[in-house]
Amino acid sequence: MDSKNLPLTSEPKLTRKDFLSAVDPRWCPGCGCYAVFKTLTGILPTLDIPKEKFAIISGIGCSSRFPYYASTYGFHTIHGRAPTVAMGLKLSRPDLSVWVMTGDGDGLSIGGNHFIHMMRRNPNIKVILFNNQIYGLTKGQASPTTQVGTKTKTTPAGVQDNPMRPVAMALAAGATFVARAHDSDNELLTEVLTAAANHQGIAFVEIMMNCVIFNDGAIDSITGKVNRAETTVRLRDGEPLVFGAQADKGIRLRNANPEVVALSDARKEELLVHDVHRPDSSLAFLLGQMSAPTPFGVFRQVNLPTADGIYPQQQEMDLDKLLRSGTTWTET
Repeated sequence: MDSKNLPLTSEPKLTRKDFLSAVDPRWCPGCGCYAVFKTLTGILPTLDIPKEKFAIISGIGCSSRFPYYASTYGFHTIHGRAPTVAMGLKLSRPDLSVWVMTGDGDGLSIGGNHFIHMMRRNPNIKVILFNNQIYGLTKGQASPTTQVGTKTKTTPAGVQDNPMRPVAMALAAGATFVARAHDSDNELLTEVLTAAANHQGIAFVEIMMNCVIFNDGAIDSITGKVNRAETTVRLRDGEPLVFGAQADKGIRLRNANPEVVALSDARKEELLVHDVHRPDSSLAFLLGQMSAPTPFGVFRQVNLPTADGIYPQQQEMDLDKLLRSGTTWTET
């Protein structure tokens, strides 16, 4: 048959296997990083993006091994600086799908300043923060999210500082997509990471997880299967906030504060209805500070101009004219 008349063949569909490197993932047995890695590498081939268009940038920590284990372009940077490298990459190559993998220590301690400014600039970058409330890779020191009273190698008398709340912090900095999931609910994890992947702008996802070696059981009281229905509430856009094993509890606002109420004591119209597309982040911020129950799902999802869409326009300015304008003078 004449080669000119051969039928056109489409590119073969990508599968999860295409995103697995030759390096076998190596974390402690039972670590939540395995669940996140499996879920994320299962999502990437569904995004209809060429494999060579993905880049994973990481800092330092257990989470930051991702560039070795995922078969994408990547960069293992220095402690806390993954956002700056990712920002530079996205500005120079806006066609890439850029992902930042960080942890509660890497992203919120030494990298806290970079984290805040990345959120407010709204680049089209996905930031996944692994929160196990401890420094795992460096063997069990207190991190910015370690709970008060926890005894660690750096706090033998127990942590005295109030922990940071990553979701509230991202919202306060102006993030346009903010979500929370945990490592023991694959359905939730898939839903949240897929939504983040499809968002145009900064997408921040906090993933609460267990550190089986240095902080084992730290989130069991929240995400454990036995009591999860009573201690968590799923955020679903357009639906009232209802939770409980019997779906018999709800959340309403009273004096601008979220309040848990038995459904037998409240009218349905009193319940708080979740709105991820609300222009201001005030309500999402309130939910981001709740801990009883702890909200999971998407807190906010709005569309605003992205940094990688704005900055290139600024770069088109006449540099010589710019340098000779404003407060300038000639020395004689």
